[in-house]
Amino acid sequence: MKHFKTLSSYLKYLELPRPEHPMLSVFNSKGDGYLPCPKESSPPITNDCYTISFKKFVEGNLNYGRTQYDFTNGALFFISPRQVLQWDNSVIFEQRGFSINFHEDFLKGTELAQRIKKYGFFSYSVNEALHLSPKEEKQIESIVENIEIEYQNNQDEFSKGIIISQLDTLLKYANRFYERQFLNRKELSNNLLEQFNHYLDSYFESGKLQENGIPNIEQVADELSVSQRYLSDTLKKQTGKTTTEHLQLYLIDEAKNILLQPNKTVSEVAYELGFEYPAYFSRLFKKKEGISPSKYREKYKLN
Repeated sequence: MKHFKTLSSYLKYLELPRPEHPMLSVFNSKGDGYLPCPKESSPPITNDCYTISFKKFVEGNLNYGRTQYDFTNGALFFISPRQVLQWDNSVIFEQRGFSINFHEDFLKGTELAQRIKKYGFFSYSVNEALHLSPKEEKQIESIVENIEIEYQNNQDEFSKGIIISQLDTLLKYANRFYERQFLNRKELSNNLLEQFNHYLDSYFESGKLQENGIPNIEQVADELSVSQRYLSDTLKKQTGKTTTEHLQLYLIDEAKNILLQPNKTVSEVAYELGFEYPAYFSRLFKKKEGISPSKYREKYKLN
């Protein structure tokens, strides 16, 4: 798989204009214009850059990581360094909007360098992109225009700080708008939680727990056709608990039923639930329930 270490080499490969800054590029269609067209197709590639893009009009399919996305509507999406990108000539690249690309080293020595890693949406699949309302779109476009002004003008010692400040503001707005999107899509969130619980039910009932152990979050997300981070963030917004916490609670509920069977030791219960180490099971149970598995058994044992 081809990897591009510099922004210039990445844009050259895409057959896009050279950047005005070695670590930053800004493309903005404005008005009735279109974004410059990249090359028609590409095998899987990676690079060391962040990308923030808003595409208003595009048709065709784009593979982003392991997910294929149909861009029939506009969306704001985010690509992190070393994310896998691939597309073919079925994509029609007549599109409006903007695309900001910057090398990860552009943020070195700034607070944003660490803060940007905490934004979960850089790990989302493209089909989990942010869909903006007209008002939100105008807010984002105004920030991009400020970035473009600094980018196009003769850059001085203040330019980088101003651009990074604007990028920081853009990402904070994106985070706010994602909160709105999670709230507005409660039906989809409820469906995802139902799918999550259904998968765990099926996994436990099939005997895979004893055979393969406790499923990891990436495995569950793959089965539900969503990214690991999006699954966790969606459940967190809806229930206040992450995917890992939901999985742990499911295991604890199963443990409660098995613990009331007097013929099984606490260690046997732990192994049956897929725990490699009974001590870890006991610590987790006590953390969630406030008492140890053996104390729980004594308290609720059947007469």
